[in-house]
Amino acid sequence: MDEQPAHDPSRYQYVGFWLRVAAALVDTVLVLCVAVPLVVWFYGWDEFVFGSDAGFRPTRFAIDWLMPAAATLLFWQFRSATPGKMLVGARIVDARSGGKPTLGQLVVRYLGYFVSIVPLCLGLLWVAFDPRKQGFHDKLAHTLVIRRKPEPVRFG
Repeated sequence: MDEQPAHDPSRYQYVGFWLRVAAALVDTVLVLCVAVPLVVWFYGWDEFVFGSDAGFRPTRFAIDWLMPAAATLLFWQFRSATPGKMLVGARIVDARSGGKPTLGQLVVRYLGYFVSIVPLCLGLLWVAFDPRKQGFHDKLAHTLVIRRKPEPVRFG
């Protein structure tokens, strides 16, 4: 996509709550398709289903926390979107310029998800009410999620 500023309402629209929920569901399924087989392979089916009280396990931490974080940041850095966001035609941009966010902004955005979740997921629900459809994580990182406006259907 070209680097047209995100603030051009004639070409772009902010991506709202339900499209972002759909994108997150797609991303969650993809992460599970990778993580579940790895957990079962390393620890067995019982641990996947019932959990474990074995304490900290570095491999499990890597599968559950580090791999999803790394994959998300890599997709954001190189594609400006996760697979779910790509599926709905969305991308993450810098809120000030409409251009590509910095890696620092993307790290803040990722960590901002935890801030968004802690107060009863209010930071995620905020997307539904914010004029620019920003969650707390977007506000912290100064990012927007946008997509091209659909072309009007022309008859004749």
